[in-house]
Amino acid sequence: MIDYKDATALVTGAASGIGKALSEALTARGAFVVLADINEVGVNAAAVEIGENALAVAVDLAKPEAAAELVKRAFAWRGRLDLVCSNAGIGHNKKIKNEPLGPDSELLLAVNLFAAVRIAQAYLRAIEPSGARGRMMITGSENSLSAPAAVKGRGLGLYGATKHGVLIMAEWLRDESAAALDVHLLMPGAVYTPLIARGLPDPTRAPPEFGLIMPERCAELALKGMDLGLFYIPTHAHIRQDIQPRYEGVLGALKALGL
Repeated sequence: MIDYKDATALVTGAASGIGKALSEALTARGAFVVLADINEVGVNAAAVEIGENALAVAVDLAKPEAAAELVKRAFAWRGRLDLVCSNAGIGHNKKIKNEPLGPDSELLLAVNLFAAVRIAQAYLRAIEPSGARGRMMITGSENSLSAPAAVKGRGLGLYGATKHGVLIMAEWLRDESAAALDVHLLMPGAVYTPLIARGLPDPTRAPPEFGLIMPERCAELALKGMDLGLFYIPTHAHIRQDIQPRYEGVLGALKALGL
């Protein structure tokens, strides 16, 4: 089990949902946590709720310079930054055939993918002078791996593309930064966050095929995955069934082509 006592962690998207639950779980293990979110009121309230081991920072990670400034501030708080959880993300529901690829699409890419890249770059620059080893967990999605059966037809194509991009980026980051950084990829299925709550006020009415879990359970699995040294950290067993058609499709094509 990783010892977080007196460690410093940075969690983005921390005003609610998975990010808030991660922050709470880390402070329960003795960590000091920088909670970052674009929602200033929400992130301040979350930090107050957690207590003296929490520092709230309001930040818009869609801005190119924001990631570096955030990492610098988090590192300066206690002179160390042991863990970064790049968790901030936004949803998007629009079928690809109707997608105008305008400002909304650019924002989706900026927050879901580019922010994680910029945070990783800034974090590596911050720890390089001391030679300290860092740890980073990036939040992808079950959509990183497939078009999940439970959400087909819901217009998640471009959202899924950003989360698949996170998967590939994290795999390359792990390869390129192996000497300095332990990298983990959290791949949640359906988690009861404010994004889901807007359309589903009562979580008990969620369709069974969603396998809806609460943020606290997601955070528990995330920390367990890091404790175990896992790169891929899925939260739902059905992810295995969802990725099977892709595997079988590629295998069938290889056979058909005689390769």
